[in-house]
Amino acid sequence: MNRSDPADTFRQEARDLLEALEQALLDLSQNHGDRDLVDSAFRALHTLKGSGSMFGFDEVAEFVHEFETAFDRVRKGLAPISEELVRIALNAKDHVQLLVAEPGEHAAAGTPILIALRALVADGGGESAPSMAVAEQSESGAPASGATGWHVRFQLPADAIAMGTNPMLLLDELRELGPCDIVALDDNVPPLDGLDPLGCHLAWDVTLRADVSKDAIEDVFLFLRDAMELSIEPITSADNPAASPSEPAPGAGAVEASSSARAPAAKASASLRVAAERLDELMDCVGELVIAQARLSQIASGSQDVGLTAVAEEIERLAATLRDTTMSVRMVPIGSLFGRFRRLVHDLASDLGKQVEFVTSGEETELDKTMVERLADPLVHIIRNAVDHGMELPDARRAGGKSECGTVRLTAVHSGAEVAISVSDDGAGLNAARIRAKAEEAGLIAPDAKLSDHELFQYIFHPGFSTAQEITSVSGRGVGMDVVKRAIEGLRGSIELTSKAGEGTKATLRLPLTLAIVEGMLVRVGDGRYAIPLSAVEECLELPASEVSGGSGRNFLDVRGTLVPYLRLRDLFGTDAPPDLHQKVVIVGSGDQRVGLVVDQIIGNAQTVIKSLSRLHAGIGTFSGATILGDGEVALILDVAQLVSSAEQQQRRAAGRHLGIAA
Repeated sequence: MNRSDPADTFRQEARDLLEALEQALLDLSQNHGDRDLVDSAFRALHTLKGSGSMFGFDEVAEFVHEFETAFDRVRKGLAPISEELVRIALNAKDHVQLLVAEPGEHAAAGTPILIALRALVADGGGESAPSMAVAEQSESGAPASGATGWHVRFQLPADAIAMGTNPMLLLDELRELGPCDIVALDDNVPPLDGLDPLGCHLAWDVTLRADVSKDAIEDVFLFLRDAMELSIEPITSADNPAASPSEPAPGAGAVEASSSARAPAAKASASLRVAAERLDELMDCVGELVIAQARLSQIASGSQDVGLTAVAEEIERLAATLRDTTMSVRMVPIGSLFGRFRRLVHDLASDLGKQVEFVTSGEETELDKTMVERLADPLVHIIRNAVDHGMELPDARRAGGKSECGTVRLTAVHSGAEVAISVSDDGAGLNAARIRAKAEEAGLIAPDAKLSDHELFQYIFHPGFSTAQEITSVSGRGVGMDVVKRAIEGLRGSIELTSKAGEGTKATLRLPLTLAIVEGMLVRVGDGRYAIPLSAVEECLELPASEVSGGSGRNFLDVRGTLVPYLRLRDLFGTDAPPDLHQKVVIVGSGDQRVGLVVDQIIGNAQTVIKSLSRLHAGIGTFSGATILGDGEVALILDVAQLVSSAEQQQRRAAGRHLGIAA
């Protein structure tokens, strides 16, 4: 039986908490006065400290305790939020990440960070900060004049210990607020034969003799309040100090849990963490099941056995349901990826002396988890280029009539069965003249070659190409955009650049929703069968008789008043078999472009399990993979984006020949 490692459980939880902390800090850098963000950051630290102590990550707990103590002054209004505070807090978050990943290796490195953090919050927030703190304490229930502390009584939910809560840690946190007298109450402890060893049957009476606010006490029980019993009442100097803390006199100041707080603990979350490797194994098994089901359906179609046909149809239905469910489990919001780049833009803009606002939209757009993981590095390159190359310095922007703060936008939208991800900036735009000069210098184009700006921009993806005037830690070595293009094409996607001088640049990535199983249209070209992703198919037509011979040389179809270029797959694949009398045209689209693919026969639709091509065949751009058909034969899957690009190039060459003849 496999048991999860508690350390791995903590690391997963810490990863989520640190991400939430980083997002809150980055938001605070733009909105210093948002108290909700301060509370959000404090809660993340508080949870991280408790979890670290519970799972044996003592270095994490000790460091975060100091971090939390310093940040508590900010929460109470004793120190202001500033850009410097955010910077140091982000450094502290990075240090916690190291402590979680490599325990015992980086403890000493945290001391300078804590010293800087303490010094910054110790300076206070000027004259207004203390008054804000006093006001907050008054509103949150600070002891009245003459009060000497608080009387606290609490009982945890019965399943608190089983769910990972350590009562001793809660009592330690109360002790940190001030001197405490603690008495355990065993009134509710059942007889030994009915005792649940994992249950929490004790209650506690605590007399806290310290001038602290009620909020500070409630924060100790922050994540348990909805399911526990808690009462807090002030102790005044008029009270009898000899009174037993286990018999508090009821008073008007007592705060008791509501009836809902005494209710049983809420049901555990319906979500469940599953290792990514298990999902991959499940997807592989589903893929093999789909192939086996296709073979069974083909056998049943050639049989007269009614029972076999019925079973084949039922298995086909179940396999389709299992396929869709498994694929939906693998789909994750792309917002989990977008959040990583906020820190990148924040730090990069600071290093380069630029002012950049990072705006995202479409975070709820879902993609296959494998796609999301493999998109991280390409998007890092594109965003770094947008900030470094695209964005001007504040003085230059002001001179150009722009605001000193530039904007980088990262958006994701569904476009049919594709996802379009774009990175745009409002910077200087691409310099076509400089790109051309660099391309000529590298011998990539002739000096007298006539190229449009769109064609010039494609040289940015050439290996080793860079227009940077000097090499920096960020760019200038010509490594990046060629890697980006290869990575995107490896995901069966495409990338397109558009730019206007002085207005900015936009990079658009178009990607399929998943890399695992897709619906495909099976076609025949000569003696070979090929699969076209059904999501890219717009319509099917019969090739007009005037185009069958190919004598016009135009390679364009008039589709309801719109000229659509087409490719003859027979010519592209070098097929020797005689063509069918009535050839068909499959109109496919990629982004805003459409192209017709001339085939001999449309066989029908089929579930396509995508298999990667071997290293020997991986460089063939016309195909994105292969699939196994029901009869055991292999069919190649057409790369629609690559075919559309080929049609565009063919169209431009034809236009160039036409202009040459006219001249």
